[in-house]
Amino acid sequence: MQRLDQVAGLMLDARLSELQKAARAREETLSHLADLSALVEPRGDLPQIAAELAALQYQRWADARRADLNLVLARQTAHWLDARDAARLAFGKAQALAGVAAKLAAAAPKPRQPPES
Repeated sequence: MQRLDQVAGLMLDARLSELQKAARAREETLSHLADLSALVEPRGDLPQIAAELAALQYQRWADARRADLNLVLARQTAHWLDARDAARLAFGKAQALAGVAAKLAAAAPKPRQPPES
């Protein structure tokens, strides 16, 4: 029973590690998306028309980049949800196994003590 408990613990650790990796990757992509939403101030030494053209080109590039990042984010979110479900399942299995082990320990016959004289 102890070996099963160790295996369940290792599986839980692996699933939690995968969940953390998926969450970090997702957060990084969210951070990149937030950075693209920040306003970029045109340099003051550019003529007005050049500054507007530069801003327009940047916005077109940022829109394309946002679209790419949103696709990546969708895949990462799906992976994160799958990892979360796998971690929940591993946690449930570990808890169920711990409960069974506790019941078995409580039901195990106690060694008899010789009567004291």
